[in-house]
Amino acid sequence: MDETDRAIINEIQSDFPVTGRPYLAVGRKLGLSESDVLARVSRLKRTGVIRRIGGNFNSRTLGFTSTLCAARVPEEKLDRFVEVVNRYPGVTHNYLRNNPYNVWFTFIAPSMEIIENALEQISGETGVEEICNLPAVRMFKIKVDFPV
Repeated sequence: MDETDRAIINEIQSDFPVTGRPYLAVGRKLGLSESDVLARVSRLKRTGVIRRIGGNFNSRTLGFTSTLCAARVPEEKLDRFVEVVNRYPGVTHNYLRNNPYNVWFTFIAPSMEIIENALEQISGETGVEEICNLPAVRMFKIKVDFPV
């Protein structure tokens, strides 16, 4: 990764242009061609430097609700549990923790009822009974940029 790659990452991580040709806009701002920006971003994605390019939306403003879930999953059920959880389009993060509640995931849906039904389905399909539903009582959001 060189200085140009770093400049592209710094530019797109929070101010990705909302336009028909965003890579052209980034290129113009950085003095690069659209094809150079596209090629570099593709390479950075392919090598795992960039994991994802996408929008972050305020789910509450859009009428959705969200929750953090913690599950106590026995080692022998771990792969199946993660596979089932990841099938749900409202699951935005899913990660392991070194804790008795070892699988944590966030879930966004149009209503808490939908989330609760999904958690019951997940439990029924996987046999994992201990899934805690931990909806936010108060929101704390900060903008996070990682200057490269």
